[in-house]
Amino acid sequence: MATTPTTATPKRKPVFIKVDQLKPGTTGHTLTVKVVSSKTVLNKGRSAPSASLNPRPTRIAECVVGDETGVIIFTARNEQIDLMQPDATVILRNAKIDMFKGSMRLAVDKWGRVEVTDPASFQVKEANNLSNVEYELVNIAEEN
Repeated sequence: MATTPTTATPKRKPVFIKVDQLKPGTTGHTLTVKVVSSKTVLNKGRSAPSASLNPRPTRIAECVVGDETGVIIFTARNEQIDLMQPDATVILRNAKIDMFKGSMRLAVDKWGRVEVTDPASFQVKEANNLSNVEYELVNIAEEN
């Protein structure tokens, strides 16, 4: 049996972006942010009646994260919450923008990663909160 040599494709270097470059409906973002605050919004334990169907507890926290260009609300789930401590610097890999009640939320699903990194030297610009901007979906009718 002959084996064919596998050629390793070079990994793409991640392109780090800034918070103010985030737009609705976009995915695949890699950015370094500082955690400003974290607030648990959902904490479903094992005592729920549906625990037999879904034995894992569900925890969701809304964390304000940002860099020198602005801040945005990051929706942290389960183990991500433990990493999102105030003043921690994290790298969000393959993050996406979810829309919630017309405003942007940053999230990392199972295809991405949240990594704690060395403290960043930048000051977070809290005055520019992208989650405070309300967006409206506008359907444009095609003319025939």
